[in-house]
Amino acid sequence: MKIVVSGGGTGGHIYPALALIREIKKETKDAEFLYIGTEQGLESQIVTRENIPFKSIHITGFKRKLSLENIKTVYRFLKGVNRSKKMLKEFKADVVIGTGGYVCGPVVYAAAKLGIPTIIHEQNSVPGLTNKFLSKYVDKIAVCFDEAIQFFPAEKVVLTGNPRASEVLGQDGIKGRFSVGLKTNNPVVLIFGGSRGAKPINEAVLKSLTELGEKPYQVLYVTGDAHYEEVKKEVELIGSPGNVVIKPFIHNMPEVLAGIDLTVARAGATTLAELTSLGIPSILIPSPYVTNNHQEKNARALSDHGAAELLLEKELTGKKLIDQMDQILMDEDKLTKMKMAARELGIPDAAKRLFHLMEELVKTKGK
Repeated sequence: MKIVVSGGGTGGHIYPALALIREIKKETKDAEFLYIGTEQGLESQIVTRENIPFKSIHITGFKRKLSLENIKTVYRFLKGVNRSKKMLKEFKADVVIGTGGYVCGPVVYAAAKLGIPTIIHEQNSVPGLTNKFLSKYVDKIAVCFDEAIQFFPAEKVVLTGNPRASEVLGQDGIKGRFSVGLKTNNPVVLIFGGSRGAKPINEAVLKSLTELGEKPYQVLYVTGDAHYEEVKKEVELIGSPGNVVIKPFIHNMPEVLAGIDLTVARAGATTLAELTSLGIPSILIPSPYVTNNHQEKNARALSDHGAAELLLEKELTGKKLIDQMDQILMDEDKLTKMKMAARELGIPDAAKRLFHLMEELVKTKGK
């Protein structure tokens, strides 16, 4: 099977795509891949490091207000469609899947117009503009949240989950704890604001460091590369408690997550897929700076089912954060119930589900 994957802009679109590719490689040896992204996006670096054939088109996203730039974007879209058609024909694609980001627009649209079986994968509970547009043309729409189903034609939607969820299973949590300097006997709360970090979360944690040092649990505090040096200076003034480990970034996150009891995080779709797959309770502080406020809606998909506590950024203080952490970690019954609720929302075989959906589509639609 010849599979074209397109997705880019953020890790939330790229990592699920890579997880799917890895799963397909395990399932079948004769699959061939072509990844279509943009040169400017993260995908051009991340995908090529994985030794996956990569080609690019030039495309930009639409602005939400009328502007001259949108006219240019329409031109780039049409040009991108033509280039995509040429690449798809040359590759002789059997199926095309878009995992999000505006680069998917021309690629998946071109595939649909050529009669190639097409799927889009929507990671969030509220879809973005590109997937809303493509939903009219694709054969199937794979979603990760029940809440997303209402936005798409019902006959096309399949709940598959996020392929990234499959990659965090089977990891050694003890090894993960050792790798970042944590003890194996005390509970651990992981605090992180994504790969670049989140300043409001960092500020709340820094104001609470002294109090955190008196807690019976450990804290793994990931600042994000962009904020690490600034945080380090603050910590030198305050003093770093012995039960708090501070890191700029975690490269072996799946392994580390396997040893975590509670997570404080943003509410990106990939993060939530990992947490629910492992059954990790969370305190979610959604970013208010994203399209359609989709992170808050993602978070509510967990908090409404008892798998997470929702803490809005505008209400975030060091005291509120520590109070919520204490209420969960120091109440064994609540912690257990949240673990069970998180696990019930998880779809650990998401990558397999998505691959089988692709296989079925190719068989039934063909070329």
